[in-house]
Amino acid sequence: MSSSTPLYRIGAVSQTTAIPVSTLRIWETRYGAFSPVKTPGKQRLYEEHDVSKALLLKQLTLAGHAISSIAPLDLATLRRMNSQRMQVPRHAVASVQVLTLAVVGLSLANRIEAPQFALSLKPCQRQVNAVWADLAAASKAAQQNPAQVLIIQVNTLNAQVHADIQNLARKHQFAHTVVVYHFAAEAVLKAMKFSGLMVRRAPISDSELAELLQSFLFVDPLRAQEFGTSGAVITPRKYADVTLSRVAGISTQVLCECPRHVAELISQLASFEEYSQDCLNNRAEDAHLHAYLTSISGTARALFENALEKIAAHEGIDLQEDFQSPLSGQNEKAVR
Repeated sequence: MSSSTPLYRIGAVSQTTAIPVSTLRIWETRYGAFSPVKTPGKQRLYEEHDVSKALLLKQLTLAGHAISSIAPLDLATLRRMNSQRMQVPRHAVASVQVLTLAVVGLSLANRIEAPQFALSLKPCQRQVNAVWADLAAASKAAQQNPAQVLIIQVNTLNAQVHADIQNLARKHQFAHTVVVYHFAAEAVLKAMKFSGLMVRRAPISDSELAELLQSFLFVDPLRAQEFGTSGAVITPRKYADVTLSRVAGISTQVLCECPRHVAELISQLASFEEYSQDCLNNRAEDAHLHAYLTSISGTARALFENALEKIAAHEGIDLQEDFQSPLSGQNEKAVR
């Protein structure tokens, strides 16, 4: 155990999980469900994975499993059992809004799976299909049950973390990726928004997080796929502003002003997309609205990027020659 590993008293675990202290003690002493650290004064101190296990044991026992049979099981097995239990039948999908999640960060997963968060998310339901302790563990794991949304909790964002998140999102084809962070460089944040990630600075309340997740249910990824957006509602930007400006200045006799109009529309939509994300960070009370606007503007921008590619192919316009990363030429000033 690392000295930096968060430890929780049994009362805090009880409050988070809504499991009585007496029940937690019985599950530990009689069934060996936990092995908490004990202080010289015999005070029990639980780690994040103990909180995760307590939440899962509660859900499975309420579903009819005997505590004696599931207490010895490891966290991965319990999570798989619970995920299978929570699968919504196909005939019920139309009447129940279910958001499937993959979570990086045990503390964030515990929070999302806690009973209090379920109340914030109503009338929607959340189904956590995968949980990884960190990005390193997530990158090595195979996801058996696909999820719509990848939500990640990290302390500090940098270029390497951004690359790792992109690789993970690409590997499992998530429709949306949300990153909750504490510290970041302005240039990294700009690059992450450019690449289609939704970033949210901590702290974020349960109600804000629930509103953000609920907004993803408004846009159907399968419907977006029909229009060529690779199944992702918010796809990464394909073209830098300098490329769009160059295309807007190209004259053509065949398509008249189409290249200019489409390039300008893409630029405007991208600006509004970034503006909506900034509002999402700065105005918590409107989180639901601005998350929805970000999804809509991102989808529209991706559709017009596809249209621009068709125009460019017809006119022989090179769209890639002056592509620039949003990180180039910028100072990495940390923001809190």
